[in-house]
Amino acid sequence: MFGWKFVKFQPSDYVLKVKNGKVVREGVGLSFNYYAPTTSVVVVPVSSIDVPFMFEEITNDYQTVTVQGQLTYRIVDYRKTTQILNYTYNLKKNTYLSDDPGKLAQRVIHIAKVLTKKQLEQLPLREAIQSSERLAKSITAEIARNEEIEKLGIELMGLSILAIVPNKETLRALEAQAREEILRSADNALYERRNASIQQERRVKENELNTEIAVETKKKQIRETQLDAERSVKQKQNEMKEEQLSFDTALEEKKQELIELTVTNKRAEADAKAYELSAVMNALQGVSPNVLQALTNVGMKPDKLIAIAFQELAGNAEKIGQLNITPDLLQGIMSGSAGNGSGAARGAGGR
Repeated sequence: MFGWKFVKFQPSDYVLKVKNGKVVREGVGLSFNYYAPTTSVVVVPVSSIDVPFMFEEITNDYQTVTVQGQLTYRIVDYRKTTQILNYTYNLKKNTYLSDDPGKLAQRVIHIAKVLTKKQLEQLPLREAIQSSERLAKSITAEIARNEEIEKLGIELMGLSILAIVPNKETLRALEAQAREEILRSADNALYERRNASIQQERRVKENELNTEIAVETKKKQIRETQLDAERSVKQKQNEMKEEQLSFDTALEEKKQELIELTVTNKRAEADAKAYELSAVMNALQGVSPNVLQALTNVGMKPDKLIAIAFQELAGNAEKIGQLNITPDLLQGIMSGSAGNGSGAARGAGGR
């Protein structure tokens, strides 16, 4: 009544009660009575403010990119902020008297845009679209040192760059190039896999060949060992044969000596017999042939005597006129009287 009113603010509002151009009361979430004709109220938000942004910039290689992100700030020095911007609150309409509170966010975005432009002008397109996190950290550090931010009495709580996107034509070109690189990488991977398979197969074959070589080497060693053993056996056999040959040679030499001794003995015996016969012949040289014949017939068997008799008869055949041989004599001679001495004697007497 009569211009006096009561007002209550939220804990998220910092309130300055101004009367006759002087701050008479200030604080967070105040409630008080005021006289409308002479009192002004300044309301500054205490909580953080999120401001999304999106703007276009140009990279080092003159390519246009769109930067999308969000920054978060809060007012920390309310007096500085209210000195630069008009935060006077219309209690009747529950709104600000000016649009300065909205300009604060635009000023912060403008500062972020200037710093982003400065960073992107130093990066080529490929590097720029992959530098979101690094760019956000760099811009946040520079905003923290920015004098204008300090004069505005605000504090940047965070800045994130969600995407740095080129235009559609450039994006399609990058996608095509990246696709080609991916396909090339896939081909290289396929070739490498094939090469790896070939190398693995080559190693397997080399191992097989090495195994065969090792087996053949072992077989060679075994064969050489067998040949050495056979050579040793043959050497032993040759030694045995040489010993046997030496023995046989010695034996033959002994036999030859024996034969020579035997021949010598035979020759000595023959010489003795020849000497004996020569002595006998010399002794009988003056003896009459009839006497020799008679001496020869001494002790001779009857059949031989009969044969000699017939031989003498045959020698004197021209002197014999007629010879009669009785059947009894002939039968006795042919029936065995020749092997029997008595039968032969009787045949001779019958003549």
